[in-house]
Amino acid sequence: MSRTTTMSIRELTRSGKKLKEYDYIDIEDRKSHDYKGVFVSEKYADEVKDFLEKKLESEKKKRLDEIMKYVGKGKIHERFNGLTASEIREKIAKEKYGS
Repeated sequence: MSRTTTMSIRELTRSGKKLKEYDYIDIEDRKSHDYKGVFVSEKYADEVKDFLEKKLESEKKKRLDEIMKYVGKGKIHERFNGLTASEIREKIAKEKYGS
């Protein structure tokens, strides 16, 4: 069974030894009761870091995969190399409607 508690940052800074007494400590703003995060005991720190690194890498890969769907969509065909935008429009019009 894990030993946990909730405290404010102020309480935690006043008694840092609490970190050794609990597996993790939820941190909240005592006035607004907003959840601020969690402090993890040193015995779980490496596991949490590994988990977060994998999760962040997975999220990064997912975002990159989303972006990669569009890569190459804006490529210009080889026949238009070296032409200005107006020359490209003119060439397309000639190809489409003839000279």
